[in-house]
Amino acid sequence: MSLWVCLFAVGAFTVSVMLTLILRRAVLTTGLIDVPNERSSHSVPTPRGGGLAIVISSVTAIAVLAALGAIRVPLLLALCGGGVAVAAIGFLDDRGSLSPGKRLLVHFCAAAWAVACVGPLSELRIGMEVIHLGIAGYAISVIGIVWFLNIFNFMDGIDGIAASEAIFMCGAAVLLSTQSGTGDIAAAAAAIGAASLGFLVWNWPPAKIFMGDVGSGYLGFAIGVLALADDARNPVGLWIWIILAGVFVVDSSTTMIRRMSRGERITVAHRMHAYQHLARRAGHAAVTASAAAINVVWLLPCAFLGSLRPVYAFWLAILALCPLVVGALAAGAGRPEMAK
Repeated sequence: MSLWVCLFAVGAFTVSVMLTLILRRAVLTTGLIDVPNERSSHSVPTPRGGGLAIVISSVTAIAVLAALGAIRVPLLLALCGGGVAVAAIGFLDDRGSLSPGKRLLVHFCAAAWAVACVGPLSELRIGMEVIHLGIAGYAISVIGIVWFLNIFNFMDGIDGIAASEAIFMCGAAVLLSTQSGTGDIAAAAAAIGAASLGFLVWNWPPAKIFMGDVGSGYLGFAIGVLALADDARNPVGLWIWIILAGVFVVDSSTTMIRRMSRGERITVAHRMHAYQHLARRAGHAAVTASAAAINVVWLLPCAFLGSLRPVYAFWLAILALCPLVVGALAAGAGRPEMAK
């Protein structure tokens, strides 16, 4: 990673720390406060919308790095154009609840824009077989970005967990992308991860400010775009990114499937994720730290091995996620709160 990328990552971190503090003070005077209710995982009224600091600091760093030639223009357009749109609809939702239909319309438009910029997922490698997706790759890519964007939104339910996940995934992307020669992905990931780290200073349990949809939606979108850009150059990239996102993918998907099996509306807020069940028993800090430990100790080595041995990447993804599925079910993912 070049000196310029390192310098702008430090700058993104610094701006994010200061801007989050400024936003917190501004929000306290404007009344944008998340007041606890029966579906909340927190017990103290807390300002929300602090994710705007991540958006501003990372988008600025990415734009300047693109001007310096460290990030390719298509990736710049995908991240900044679509990312700002997703952040904007998230900000409006933070201020006054919007309908799921309006949010999804913007999400799909932003995802389609990103796919048009960086290209679709064209191939999948499973063992020795390479599947050419053709035009189906466009639909899979758009749906995949929207899916991951909303996964990040679903999982942003306790202090520090979404920012920590973004830092981990971006840090892993820097390591793996530098190794594979995709330097622009590493540069963008460094900016986004550094901005998330700056926000985490104020969001670590007990959180002084919440990220809000403006931040969680943007991060889910941005990381999804980075994954797609990597996938376009690497037929096993999808499996590597799914491994890295394993904690979020497994918990959210398991919870959603169990809720749908009971006929529940998945757009209704709840506290049925595994991490929420665990947080009520062990506390936010313990659960966030445990998720980070799983990421570093288990998922990162699996992803790294998959990048070194592409023929085994799919099977390594299965190996990496299966224990997480067992753990999520044991923790109560998708189980009604009062059920025993």
